[in-house]
Amino acid sequence: MTSAKAARTAASPLAGHKGGPDMAYRLQAFSDVGLNEASLALALREHETRTTTRLDKLWTYYRNALEPVARAGAAHANQTARWYAQPQEIGLPARLTRPGSAATDDRLRAPRELVIENDIAWRIHAMVDFLFAKPIRFVSTARTEATRNAVNSALDAIWESSGGISLFTDLALLAHVFGHVDLLVRVTESGADFRRRARGTQPLDALRAAAPVRIEVVDPRRGIPILDPSDFRRILSYIIRFEREDLELERPRTASGFIGSLIGSATSRRKRSTHTEFISPDFHHIYENERIAASHETPWTQGRMPVVHIQNVSQPLHYAGISEVEPLIPLQDELNTRLSDRAYRLSMQSFKMYLCKGLGAPDTLAIGPGVMLATDDTQASIQTFGGDAEAPSEDAHFEAIRNALDKLSGVPPLATGVVQGKVGNLSSAMALKVTLMGLLSRTARKQVTYGRGLAEASRLILAALDDLGILKTDEIDRGIRIDWPDPLPIDEREQVQVAETKLRIGVAKDQLLNELGYTPTDDGAV
Repeated sequence: MTSAKAARTAASPLAGHKGGPDMAYRLQAFSDVGLNEASLALALREHETRTTTRLDKLWTYYRNALEPVARAGAAHANQTARWYAQPQEIGLPARLTRPGSAATDDRLRAPRELVIENDIAWRIHAMVDFLFAKPIRFVSTARTEATRNAVNSALDAIWESSGGISLFTDLALLAHVFGHVDLLVRVTESGADFRRRARGTQPLDALRAAAPVRIEVVDPRRGIPILDPSDFRRILSYIIRFEREDLELERPRTASGFIGSLIGSATSRRKRSTHTEFISPDFHHIYENERIAASHETPWTQGRMPVVHIQNVSQPLHYAGISEVEPLIPLQDELNTRLSDRAYRLSMQSFKMYLCKGLGAPDTLAIGPGVMLATDDTQASIQTFGGDAEAPSEDAHFEAIRNALDKLSGVPPLATGVVQGKVGNLSSAMALKVTLMGLLSRTARKQVTYGRGLAEASRLILAALDDLGILKTDEIDRGIRIDWPDPLPIDEREQVQVAETKLRIGVAKDQLLNELGYTPTDDGAV
C-alpha cells in the first residue's frame, strides 16, 4: 500500500468497519478522486434535477405503462369510459386532451377518443433482439491453450451466474433507451471463503454454483459518475444511489384484533430506505440511510475503476451516448395526434344518419332491412348523410410518418415479420440483407461498442479471480475477443458450402466445426 493510500485508509472513519455506528457520509478516502462534501452535494443535485428528469421521460415514452385513473365503467357523461391513461398522452395537443379550455373549441364538452400506438417499444425490442437474441462467446487470446480453456470456462460460468443472456438483454435495453449503461464488477467473498466452500468440488463447478465475482447492470438513473475534468472518458469515482422499500412499516400498527394485527392500520405503509455506494479504484463504501453497511479496499482493480461504461451510439465529447428513443419522440407525438384525429372523424362519419320528412313521429319509425314505410304525404322524403369518406391525403401523411420512423430508427416492419418490402427477384438471404441493411449496419456498429465494454468487464473479472487466487493469469493473458452470432436466420446449406470453401484455403477443421456448432464445447454465455 502506498503512503498516500495508507493515509487515506487511516483517515477514513470506515477503515476496519464492516457495518457499524451511525454516521453521515465521510469521504476522506475519496479525496484524491474529486469527491468531497461539496462535490457530492453538487453531483446529487445535478443528477436529480437534470439527468433523472430527462431519463424518466425517455423511459416513459418507451414503456408507456397504463396508469389507472378510474374504475372501469364508472365514468360520467363528460369523462372517458376507460379506466386507464397512457403516459404518451402528454405529447398530444390541448384540443384533444382538455376540451372546453380556452385553447380549444368550447363546443366540444367531452374528451375526444385518444388513440396511442406505441411505435417506439417494438423498434427498441427489435434492436435488442438483433444484438443479443443468440448466445455470444467469450474467447480468450491467452498465449497457451490450457490458459485459454480455463479462462473461457471461468468467464462463461461467471457471466451465466450473473444472469447470462438476461443480463445482456437488460443492459442492451437500458442502453438503447437511455443512450448508455454501466457495468459494475463486484467481488462478493474472499478467496479463502471460496476455497473453503469449494473444497471437495471442481473449481469450475463451484464457480457455476455461486461465483465470488458478480457483474451488475447499473441503471443510468441510479449511477452518478464523477468524471475527470480534462478527459470526459475517464471516471474518477462513481456513486450509486437509489431508494427502495423495506419489509418494515413506516408507522407502528394501531389496529386491534386478529385481522388488524395481520394487516395493520389503513395508514401504514412500507418504510423506504436510501442505498448509497461510493466507488473509486481503491475503495468501495456502502451506506444504508447514511449508516455504514460495508467498507473495503479493492486491490484487485490494480488502480482501475471496477465500473465499465458502454455507450449505445457514440456521442462525441459526451459521457452519455445517443438514445434510440429520443429522436423518435416528436414523430411518435405526431402519429398519436393524427390517429386520434382520425378516430374522431371516423366516429362522426362511420354511421349513416337519416333525415325523414312526412313519415310521422320519429319514435314511431322502424327503419331497418326489409321494412316498408308508407305515407300519404306527397312531400315525404328520406335523405341520408354521414358515412366514412376516403381521405387520400390522410393516408399519405400516415405513411410519411411511419417511413420517417423507419429511417430514424433503422428498423423496418420486416424486422418483426411484417413483410412489406419490395424484394424483387433477389434470393431470400440477399433480400433480407438488402431490406434490413440499416438495422444490420447499426447492429454491427453496436457490436463494436458493446463488445469493448464486455471485454473490459471480462478483464476485470480475470483480475479479481487472480487476486482471489482462483485463476492465476498475467495481464497479457487477459485479452478477450467477443464472437457475435449472425442475427439473421442461417441457411445451413449455404453455411456448409462456405465451410467447405474455408477448408480448401486452409482454415483449421476444428474451427470450422466449432462455427457450424458440431463441437462439444459450450455455446457461450446463455
